[in-house]
Amino acid sequence: MGIINMTPDSFFSDSRPFNLHAALLKAEQMIQEGATIIDIGGQSTRPGSDLVSEEEELKRVIAVTELIKKEFPEIYLSIDTFYAKVARETVNAGADIVNDISSGSMDENMIPVVAALKVPYIAMHMQGKPKTMQDKPEYDQVTRNVLDYFIVLMEKLRLAGILDIIVDPGFGFGKTMEQNFTLLKELSVFKLLQKPILCGISRKSMIWKTLAINPDEALNGTTVLNTIGLMNGTDILRVHDVKEARETIQLFEKYNS
Repeated sequence: MGIINMTPDSFFSDSRPFNLHAALLKAEQMIQEGATIIDIGGQSTRPGSDLVSEEEELKRVIAVTELIKKEFPEIYLSIDTFYAKVARETVNAGADIVNDISSGSMDENMIPVVAALKVPYIAMHMQGKPKTMQDKPEYDQVTRNVLDYFIVLMEKLRLAGILDIIVDPGFGFGKTMEQNFTLLKELSVFKLLQKPILCGISRKSMIWKTLAINPDEALNGTTVLNTIGLMNGTDILRVHDVKEARETIQLFEKYNS
């Protein structure tokens, strides 16, 4: 899954083309490099970020969704949003998947809208909200707590009529450095849910803070942690750098064969 952020303030500058032509070129590059899903976002959800309105977010993502789908109809498009209105209108414009960092907690209409749209739903765990989620995240035992959260959520989604679910443990979303690494180490536990697992670790602070570098220098560390994620059960890698992630997957599959 390749990341395209239609925002002026995402933490990694190369993921934010912020105009239609640049976004189309970025999508073309990612597809050529082996992406099977393009994840389009119009809202920065980095720690401490301020949220933009659904109208502003929709304005950022609707045209690029239509354009990429028109030019590359075979690619799966994911819309990264916690607004039900944005989900509905972008799916109608060509998006195939809804990727919600809040799992329905930030817009009460999201779950019924996704159920009505009958599209796959990426449900992520987040403690708190982006503005404050890194203030003081606390867990009894992070992996068990996140797993318990998903067990309850899966039943809620099932009752709403959503069955095609992808699970994202939410690396960096209300977790300390140690909690992130614990989740990665114990990632295989989430196979109990019998749902595909998405790993969104690309260039995040758990990499560059550990290595005392910056996000622009975090590609090698991303590849290392993506490899560990694959070894521990990841099904989808959400990345800024598709070529390197595809090579990681290819080598991992060869090793397993």
